[in-house]
Amino acid sequence: MKVSDRISNVEYAIRDITVHARQYEKSGRKIIYLNIGDPVKYDFPTPDHIKKALVHAVLGNFNYYADSEGILELRQAIVKKESQKGLSIIVDDVLVTNGISEGLDMVAASIVEPNSEVLMPGPYYPPYASYVKFYGGKPIEFKLTEDGEPDLDDIKSKITPQARALCIINPNNPTGEVFNSKNLKQLIDIAAEHDMYIICDEIYDKLIFDQEFTGIGKVSKDAPVILLNGFSKVYLMTGWRCGYICMNSDCQKLENIRNNIPKLARVRIAANLPVQKAAIAALEGPQDYIAETVSKLKKRRDLVVKRLNEIDGISCKLPNGAFYTFPKILRSIWKDDKDFVLDLLNKTGILTVHGSGFGEYGKGHFRIVYLPNEQVLGEAMDKLTHFINNSENQN
Repeated sequence: MKVSDRISNVEYAIRDITVHARQYEKSGRKIIYLNIGDPVKYDFPTPDHIKKALVHAVLGNFNYYADSEGILELRQAIVKKESQKGLSIIVDDVLVTNGISEGLDMVAASIVEPNSEVLMPGPYYPPYASYVKFYGGKPIEFKLTEDGEPDLDDIKSKITPQARALCIINPNNPTGEVFNSKNLKQLIDIAAEHDMYIICDEIYDKLIFDQEFTGIGKVSKDAPVILLNGFSKVYLMTGWRCGYICMNSDCQKLENIRNNIPKLARVRIAANLPVQKAAIAALEGPQDYIAETVSKLKKRRDLVVKRLNEIDGISCKLPNGAFYTFPKILRSIWKDDKDFVLDLLNKTGILTVHGSGFGEYGKGHFRIVYLPNEQVLGEAMDKLTHFINNSENQN
């Protein structure tokens, strides 16, 4: 029976690649999973005070439908967090979602029409392109410079009358690049000049290593900024699926979407109520574990990047945020980066993600998640080194 044409455009390389891993596992061999950015699966457990808040909510019978926009106490806590980062925001500008992915879906559904265009940094997080395509739009990638800054000339050359929005993923997934206040201001100015929405994803906002993080609210003024954020990464609540949409209160141009996007929230009923109660605890409870998380991640980042750059045939920049590296493949004995990733899996059991799964500018790279402990990462780097050093003979 027929399915819709638009479903064929949905791709998610990070999880699609696991189809190949399942075939490998059937042989009984061990896989080192470096493909999915889920810290809770490693040694970054959800903090006890957040877990207790969830259990307390369930036992306290907070198991009914919440308000479609999200419960007031959580929205107030979100306002406090994002205001501290500089965004002008009131409770009515916050919409709680079942993860950032649902928020992105709602935003795309609200602004993307057939043949409209959405600019996004290349490489980009795959759902951005998939949702744009799903609603009939076209994802347009813009380049980053060698220093990881947005290539302003490239962006300007790609803006057409069909351009509807400009996306910022900061820190970036898959590269770990972090835009500074100057970069953000430049992007806002370009978007404002061409009357585009600015969609900014700050899910890794506290997982920063070597510089201060600037929230887009610090430089947004009255620009049409739609902020996406959530609890999966910083607050270690990946499986609980809780995120939110915020809209800049100072921007009158957001009135239409501010009035209409709640319709989508009502259609899907509500976000998970017990998890919303736990999210309040995440924002208002102890925060000391975040510094511990960053410290552990920095050690693992440094280990992986050092080992990667010691391999003849691999080059890797030092990421400044999140928990990903995006090494470049310098040898050309593989057909493409996906062929490299599959060959690496089949010969070593290391599962990574091909760079082309993150767009045109990801080609020739692969993404590594450095969440496992140092022993596992060391084993993975040993196997990768052996694989690369012997690749010409193997092929």
